[in-house]
Amino acid sequence: MTRPGWIAALLAALLTTTVLAGCSGDSSSDDDGTLTVWSLENLPDRVAATQKVIAEFTKSSGIKVKYVGVDENQFSKLVTAAAAGGDLPDVMGALPLPALWSLNANELLDTASAGEVLTSLGADTFNQRALSLTKDGDTVLGVPSDAWAQLLFYRTDLFQKAGLAKPETYEAITAAAKKLTSGSQVGITASTVANDGFTAQTFEHLALGNGCELVDDSKKVAIDSDQCVGAFQFYDDLITTGSVKGAQSVDSTRATYFSGRAAMVIWSSFLLDELAGLRSDALPNCPQCKSDPTYLAKNTGVVTAIKGPDGQQPAQFGEITSWAVSATAQTENAKKFVEFMMGDGYTRWLGQAPEGKVPVRTGDGSAKTAYVDAWRKLPAGVDKKAPLNTLYPPELVDQLVSSVDTFARWGIEQGEGRLVGATLGELPVAKAVNAMTSGQLDPPGAAKQCQEQVDDIKKSLE
Repeated sequence: MTRPGWIAALLAALLTTTVLAGCSGDSSSDDDGTLTVWSLENLPDRVAATQKVIAEFTKSSGIKVKYVGVDENQFSKLVTAAAAGGDLPDVMGALPLPALWSLNANELLDTASAGEVLTSLGADTFNQRALSLTKDGDTVLGVPSDAWAQLLFYRTDLFQKAGLAKPETYEAITAAAKKLTSGSQVGITASTVANDGFTAQTFEHLALGNGCELVDDSKKVAIDSDQCVGAFQFYDDLITTGSVKGAQSVDSTRATYFSGRAAMVIWSSFLLDELAGLRSDALPNCPQCKSDPTYLAKNTGVVTAIKGPDGQQPAQFGEITSWAVSATAQTENAKKFVEFMMGDGYTRWLGQAPEGKVPVRTGDGSAKTAYVDAWRKLPAGVDKKAPLNTLYPPELVDQLVSSVDTFARWGIEQGEGRLVGATLGELPVAKAVNAMTSGQLDPPGAAKQCQEQVDDIKKSLE
């Protein structure tokens, strides 16, 4: 779903003053001019799919490519060693926002080339919100490729029966969580474990809509603001009055919703293929699912952006991944590769996992929605395959595409991407949420603890 672990490790490696001299990365180019591309898409089926696309690039361009699917636990070590030796790969792919901003802060990106690629492809063919999150002022850090959205999934059948409003606001979510908690059923399940970035993402998703920010416009840590205390209070109320007991994780929240015991769950769009029964090791097992395996998919709605009482507008957490050209790249060939992957090879790149690769380039010069239209028909799933538009109502699929417009992220637009990544190593938000929901801290205390820890992290980066 996401990669908080490798981002934190990458930052720790890039920010340390001691270089791992004993490590060695892949050369940015071989003697024959081969282009080296690293990507965090390293699952065997995705590597195989990408290599087929690359073979077409090589056939049409004559440029050889060495594609390295890098394990998240090794990425930081390899980048550190490669940077130290002036041996960075030419192109890096599937880079989340904090990593992109951190690599730029450490002068490891060729932003001029990224800007030229974007101009060549046509900036007007991209989602404008995705572009704004991958720019530092007028500087293009990387070429945004695709996105996954954090979503609130809810049981439309239970909501309709109880006469409840769509859970789009703090008030509506709280009312539903309380009303639908009865006996073995809970209103909502959401992550609370202290050692998982998923908890931090879940809290940020809810907090953004209440106007809670990690830092303010002057880059001062602001997690103890009234808006953030309100978000902590909201989260605490949900967990203590309308959720299951004990610490909840990415796996347990999914399992509780799939069993039919929870009326709502906060998860990423990667849940969609599993919800539809396309992955054998994560099948819905609600009572109704025994006779109809697609029952949950048929009776689940999604909410993208959420608004709190102190927020000016609805917002949501989402991740944008990008292609980036390194500072030591074979510039012209690197640009050609990224243009190909965002052009002729784009639909097949998205097809690796369409539920978690929402296109942020919507079309091309000839058809404004060409890539979105193609994406709707791409088969999702692992053990079984089916297009999202055959599994879910058109309006749900539309919501995924439009959700990128409401993506917000702590610290990114304030230029503090490096701080965001560093907090993923320490996980101050997840720790505060866990301490609060387990009764060790009240909401103001959780906000205070988080403020102090983030302040310390920020000082360590100065």
